[in-house]
Parts: sequence; C-alpha cells; structure tokens
Amino acid sequence: MGSSARSATALLLVGVAVTAAGCGSSSPGNPAQLALEREDLIFVARSLQSLRPSADREVAATRSAWPYIYRGLPTRRDGLDPYPLRAASASAQLLELPALLQERAAAALTGPASGIAGLYRAFSGLARRGWEMIAAGIGQIEHGPPRAARFARANIALYIESIYDAHFGLGQIGKQLLRGYEKLGGQPVFGSQLTRAEVVLLAGDFNEAHDLLTPHETVKLGS
Repeated sequence: MGSSARSATALLLVGVAVTAAGCGSSSPGNPAQLALEREDLIFVARSLQSLRPSADREVAATRSAWPYIYRGLPTRRDGLDPYPLRAASASAQLLELPALLQERAAAALTGPASGIAGLYRAFSGLARRGWEMIAAGIGQIEHGPPRAARFARANIALYIESIYDAHFGLGQIGKQLLRGYEKLGGQPVFGSQLTRAEVVLLAGDFNEAHDLLTPHETVKLGS
C-alpha cells in the first residue's frame, strides 16, 4: 500500500492469510488430528452456508455503493451520503458472526478451518467498522466544525481501504475451503457429511469474481 498508515487497515488480513497458508500442517500419520481437522472444516462450511445470504446482500450493496467512494468523497460539503452508501452501511451492520467464528471459539479450530474462520471474521469486522467510520466521517464533513471536517476528509481513505480489504479477504475463502477439503481427503473421506458439490458451490460464492470490488480504490490518505 502507499503509506504505513493505510497499511494498518490490512494487518488483520495479512495475519489471517499467514494462518491460512500454514493451516492443515498436521502429520498425515496422525488419524486423530486429521479427524479433528475434518470435523472442524465441516462445522465451518455449515456456518458459511448459513452466512451466505447476509454476505451476498452486503456484497451486492457495497458493489452498488463503490462507484461513489473508490475515488474519495466529492469536494462539496453536503449530499455525500446518497442512498447506495446508506444501504451498504445498513447491510454491513446486519452481517452475522456466529459463535464458532468469533475469536475465542475460533482459537480452538484446527487445520484449514482456522484460516477460513479468520478470513470471514476479518471481512465482517472490517466491513462493519469501515462503513461505520465512513458514515461518521460524512457526518463530520457535513455538520461538524471545520477542523473536524478537515480531519475526517483527510482520513476517509483509511476506511474506504478497509472496505476494499474486507472484500478482498472474503474472496479468498472459496479457494481456501476447496484446497483444505481436498487436502483432508475430499469426497471419498467426507462422504455425505460434506460433499464436493457443496464445497464447490460455496467456493463459487466466496471468490474474487463474486466479492472483489472493482476498480481498486484510488483515494489517497490526506486527500
């Protein structure tokens, strides 16, 4: 990223990416550990199935709002929150995070499930917080004193970037899920507990083509 300040918004995603890259490293000769990793992957996949509708709504709303913010906010002081921005913000606040994917419970997950849970948790947190801060910043620009308005405008890029990062991370879940499923034995091992067709369907909903925001944001910190 362009500056150390903006890079801070992506640190969480960097961390979960490292986790995902290193997951599933148990010895193939440890049947008990493999069984646990498979069980955890099933639990996480079921959670993703239940989360798909709310995630899809947030993705659709944010993609509609993205053209209004990826280059930054207009220079005027009013009318900065058109309906698409308000709808995206509302959809982000409705994102669910079941107990299994929350930090405390997810710490016990093993293998590929751990990295996948981290990616979804990062998406949920970054999207919700990013939209909250954009709404607060717009409020300061439109109604706050000049000093607060200048500060809000100078830092709005951080929150726009966090939304981009949230969706980038969401788009990595599908390939991590499919890779982990195959690594842990695939259809012959999972059988009807988690079929390959189910995994492929989830992978199609949590991938870059579906979730990534385009074009990449171009607003700069301090602009």
